[in-house]
Amino acid sequence: AVLCMVVEESGSTPRSMGSSMLVFPGGKIEGTVGGGITEHRVIEKALELLGKGTGSMMYRETLSATEAALDGAACGGSMGIYLEVIGRKRELVIFGAGHVGKAIARLGDMTGFAVTIWDERAEFANEENIPWGRTVCCPLENFFDHVAPFHGDTYVIIVTRGHVLDADVVKLVEGMTAAYMGMIGSRKKIAFVRERLLGQGVSAGHIDRIYQPVGLPIRAETPEEIAVSAMAEIIAVARGADLPALRSSLTQ
Repeated sequence: AVLCMVVEESGSTPRSMGSSMLVFPGGKIEGTVGGGITEHRVIEKALELLGKGTGSMMYRETLSATEAALDGAACGGSMGIYLEVIGRKRELVIFGAGHVGKAIARLGDMTGFAVTIWDERAEFANEENIPWGRTVCCPLENFFDHVAPFHGDTYVIIVTRGHVLDADVVKLVEGMTAAYMGMIGSRKKIAFVRERLLGQGVSAGHIDRIYQPVGLPIRAETPEEIAVSAMAEIIAVARGADLPALRSSLTQ
C-alpha cells in the first residue's frame, strides 16, 4: 500500500495537516486527503509508485477557486502530500505450476515473499493445489490483465511445462522492470530458447539478463532441492551477495 499524508497546507483546503489515506493495488482506498480532483490525482501518483516500486515522493497541488469548490473548500489554496510505499513484501512471480513451481511457491512463501503463480492449466493453478499464494489461470498473453506490472522488488522464475512456453514467457517480460528473472533448463534447452527468441526479434541483452539455468549449483535433483537452489539464488540477489564468488565457492 501507499501511505498518503497531508504535510503542507496554505489557504482553504479540503483537509487539514495530518490527514491521511492508504491506497492499495487496484485503487482501493482507506481514509481521505480531501476527495475530489486532488484525491484522484494523488491516487494516480500512488498507483504509479506501486507499479515502479519507488519508495516515496512529494506531491503538491495548487487549487483554483473552481477546483477548490469542487473539492469542498471555500476558495483556492495549496496542499503538499507525502506519499510512501509501506508494508510491501518482495514479490515472487512463478510461471509454471508443476512440481517444481509448486515447490518454489511453498518455499517462497516460507521465506517471506508475496507469491503469484501462473499456469494455463486449471488443474494446477488453483488454491487447493497451491495454497501459499495467488494463483492465476489464463492464457499467457492475458497474464497482465490479472497482475500489476512488475517493479524493482519483483523476482521472476520461469518453470513452465515446455521449452516453447518458457521462450514465450521470456518474450512476454521483455523490457519489464524486475530485480531478478531466472529460467530452469539444461544447456540444450537454453540454447534452443535463445535461438528461438533471437529469431523472433527479442534482444540479446534481454535474453542475457535471464539467470539460466536458475539456481545455485548445489547438484539439485528433486523439485524440492531445485526450489532450495532457486530461492537461495533469489535471496542472494535480494541481499546483495557476491553471486560469482558464491557460485565459485560451490563448484570448487
